[in-house]
This record gives sequence, structure tokens and C-alpha cells, in this order.
Amino acid sequence: MKLLPLFFFAATAAWQIGPFQRPEAAQPVIKPDPSHAWEALHTFNPAAIVRDGKVYVLYRAEDNSGEMKIGLHTSRLGLAESTDGIHFTRRSEPVLSPGDDSEHDREWPGGCEDPRIVEAPDGTYVLTYTQWNRKRTDVGVATSRDLIHWTKHGPIFARDASYKSAGIVTRLDHGRLIAAKINGKYWMYWGEITVRLATSDDLIHWTPIEAPVLEKRPGHFDSSFPEVGPPPVLTDRGIVVLYNGRSAETHSYSVGEALFSAGDPSHLIDRTENAVFQPELPWEKTGQYTAGTTFAEGLVFFQDRWFLYYGCADSFVGVAVTPLVFVHGPRHPL
Repeated sequence: MKLLPLFFFAATAAWQIGPFQRPEAAQPVIKPDPSHAWEALHTFNPAAIVRDGKVYVLYRAEDNSGEMKIGLHTSRLGLAESTDGIHFTRRSEPVLSPGDDSEHDREWPGGCEDPRIVEAPDGTYVLTYTQWNRKRTDVGVATSRDLIHWTKHGPIFARDASYKSAGIVTRLDHGRLIAAKINGKYWMYWGEITVRLATSDDLIHWTPIEAPVLEKRPGHFDSSFPEVGPPPVLTDRGIVVLYNGRSAETHSYSVGEALFSAGDPSHLIDRTENAVFQPELPWEKTGQYTAGTTFAEGLVFFQDRWFLYYGCADSFVGVAVTPLVFVHGPRHPL
């Protein structure tokens, strides 16, 4: 994997994770597979985790049923693994699907969408994902010991209104991002339009805090709204939240970063003025979502680099990587 010289990058604040760069001659790392009906149309919006020296990506896959419109196909979650973070081998069957279970009415016919994943301190994997029945959205939570067999626990909140996008705060521990307790509780940033907080004692049952902590900014890349990205990371400078900002002018989605206090996750310390990663390549700007997206949902620390996995125009999965020099230098946020 070849990276461009460092002078290609804009300056970053000392607290930021990054900068992120596409691999040379970048192409989508996961594309639709017409030989599998469940992932024949689109593959995008990935979660990511490191396990046993490999990167595992759970990605949203849309089948070719329904109308040819956004949100009107059925989504399932596929699983792919990689030894280098770039080249993936995937399973032929989905690992999480809408089915004849307790969540059927929340997940059918829209499906299971847009995952984020963390590892619990006991090694259990905790997945948050969007439940979509084509009437409303909820955030569902599921757990697994092997990334293949999942137990659904239902929605994280009992709310009348639609809500989605939830990232649980993590800390870096020997190369793995583990769910972190702050002031004796686990914390989650959640929501689109307005980002809010929630707390939990067990990573399954959550109590929402309704006060907004991140909102849109006129004239910026997030002028339409912000939406939670990958699981945030607790660092020695604070909680780094990578988020997806939608532009009111172009309707495209780009990635921004925000820093919150480690002692008070509701206190915003700093926020990037400009996007840190945005649609540039043709397959990031043309696809199902024609305005273009680099919609980040997966973040891992692997082989001394940060790998950011993102959805491209609601059609593919892409990856961007940090240079090695930033890992051990003064800008490394951990």
C-alpha cells in the first residue's frame, strides 16, 4: 500500500485522528456481488473491528427487490475479513437479517442497516444498527462472540419518533477499540439532524440525554445536519467524534471531527471548520446517492495506522488510511 507524501495533507489539529488518505489507485474494497441476490444491488455503510490480527467489516447489503429508489430495497449485513485492511474475502451469506423474530415488525421489509460495532471489556461484540420497516427507524442492538452468530436485543430506546445512528465511546487497548466507561457508565453519541448522548450500565439498555451536543452550522460542510459516524475514541485530549456532515447546498456527505471533554462527554471543546474527508473519486460521487458521500461508520487501529471505512454514494465500501509517521509522532491522539 503506497501513500502520498505528507505535503499533500492539510494541517490537522493535535487532537484529531488523521489525516486520512486513499490508497494509491484506490478502488472500492467491497462491491455488489450479482451472484448473491441479497447483495446484488449495493454494498455500503460499513462497521469495522480488529479480531485475531485481521480487520473484519460488517457492511450493509441491499438486494434487488422493491422499487429502484433509496430505502425501498431490503438490507442485510454481510461480513468480510482482511489481513491487510484493503483486500477482503467475504462470506456468501449475510450474518444479520430481518427475520421471523422479535424484531420482525421493526425490520421488515426495510431490513438491517448502517452498523457500528465495538468490543465490550469481556470480549463480546456489541453492534448498533438501524431497524427500518419503511415506516420509521429505530436503533437496534445485537451481541455476538464470533461476529457470525448474533443475538438481537431490540431497540435501545422506547421512542415514538424515528431515530438512528449510534456510536458507543471506545478506548484503544493494545490495538483494539474497547467500549470505555466514563464516570462509571458507558456513553453513546447518537442521532442525525441533532446529535445527542445516552448512557448505559451494560451496553444493551440505554438512557437518552435529550440535550443536543452537536448541531448544524450554516455555511459549513455540515450546514444541513451532522450525523454520528464511527464509534468515538477516548484519548488523552478528550473524546474524538468522527461524524458525517450533510451540506445544505450540495446535499453531499463529508466527514468532520469534534472533540468533547473526557470528563464531561456533553462539553464540546473543538470542531473542525472544514471537512477532513469528502467525496472526490467518481465512485464516491456517482451511484445510488447522486450527490455523493464519504459516509464513515468504521474505524480501526491496525498495523500502526488508522483505517477509516466509509460508504460511497450508497453503493460501495471504501477505505482511507493514515500515514505511519502520525502514529508515534506528537500528533498521535492517544
